[in-house]
Amino acid sequence: MTLLISWCLGIITAFFAVPAAVFFFEILAASSLSKRGGLLKADRSRGRVAVIIPAHNEGVGLRPTVEDVKSQLREGDRLVVVADNCTDATAAAAASLGAETIVRDDPTRIGKGYALDYGVNYLAADPPDTVIIIDADCRLEAGTINELATVCATMRRPIQSRYLMTAPIASSINHQVAEFAWRVKNWVRPIGLNALHLPCQLMGSGMAFPWEIIRSAELASGHIVEDLKLGLDLARTGHAPVFCPSATVTSCFASSTDGTNTQRQRWEHGHIGLILTAAPALLMAALKRKDPRLFALALDLTVPPLSLLILTLMALVIGSGLANLCGASSLPFTLSLTCLALITAATILAWFKFGRDVLPLKSLALIPSYMAAKLPHYSAALSGRRVPGWIRSDRN
Repeated sequence: MTLLISWCLGIITAFFAVPAAVFFFEILAASSLSKRGGLLKADRSRGRVAVIIPAHNEGVGLRPTVEDVKSQLREGDRLVVVADNCTDATAAAAASLGAETIVRDDPTRIGKGYALDYGVNYLAADPPDTVIIIDADCRLEAGTINELATVCATMRRPIQSRYLMTAPIASSINHQVAEFAWRVKNWVRPIGLNALHLPCQLMGSGMAFPWEIIRSAELASGHIVEDLKLGLDLARTGHAPVFCPSATVTSCFASSTDGTNTQRQRWEHGHIGLILTAAPALLMAALKRKDPRLFALALDLTVPPLSLLILTLMALVIGSGLANLCGASSLPFTLSLTCLALITAATILAWFKFGRDVLPLKSLALIPSYMAAKLPHYSAALSGRRVPGWIRSDRN
């Protein structure tokens, strides 16, 4: 029996050792290599740009996003708002702000992917050189559109901006830990991949595509993390996304507890689902094709949400330690403890280099309660309970 327990614990620990090692080396590369180069240098020429904003019941908060985009467009560029299955005045608000506005009404096919497909098909009559996708609740730093467009024109590959989440003004929820975790996922780890000249995942907003690539992509999907899936699909066809940290898009976390829970469920359920369903096939395809970019992207996909990874490794350390006291092999305990130490060290390094402004030292005590609050989400995701595809989070 102890031999069987040792084997089971060893296999489980080895499975989680892969994402732990990937996470550690991404953070290490971001902290030590990013200043030596690896960041993109684009020439300053770019063609015509079309910005698509998919919008579902965003009539109230659409103005800042549209105004940010319009202020950065050049002559010949276009801004298209797709009012998708809206029950409010989104279309009228977009039109009043001077955006090209198209309305999609198909309650049988709900999801951001369907809205993007509708927008791209609309552009086909007069195609641009580059298509940029911005979510309807985002703000853009100055120069973001031009930076994305020029890098995309130079690389001829999908480009992902730095996409960050911030706490809403006067929020009753302390989002400091969530803001740091998001920064690690969407900024620090992609910088590490970029420093190693490797591709990144798509993140949903602040994405640029050459027309010929986005036109041929399969966008019409109700998948709850359609952006992540799109990036993987494009990587399979030889168009792996590239990170562009010099372009920045920001959005706000939900302002209410229900809204926050909805956001977290959608992001994490979708991510965990893709790890379980897509990562193994992607790794095998990369090995078969001897494609290092696809292999790197598949390994990056295996890294689960940071809280889940830490909680799992802690459980493995405790379980394998107790098993070792009862006569099982010490190898699972040693390996799980090493992985937990690597994750802890990498997280501290990421915080020291990139996170002290959003998560002050005195706020580190919030981390245990933050991780504990996410346990129901992980339980639901692993049990197969599905989250609806496109729900507008509460951002009042």
